[in-house]
Amino acid sequence: MSSTEYTVVGMTCGHCVTSVKEEVGAVPGVTGVEVDLTDGRLTVTADGALDDSRIREAVQEAGYQVKG
Repeated sequence: MSSTEYTVVGMTCGHCVTSVKEEVGAVPGVTGVEVDLTDGRLTVTADGALDDSRIREAVQEAGYQVKG
């Protein structure tokens, strides 16, 4: 099991958190998604290696950007 952290820019409310969780959670292989609205931290867990580009695309699909 692997875990990766990202910083998401632009989230301002609970709806933002829900959107990010839904989009990232739909990425194949993702087993868990935690979002901290206060600091924009997104923690993604998976059974194997995560495809970084797919996680970033999912965050963009939700309407936000991954910092860095």
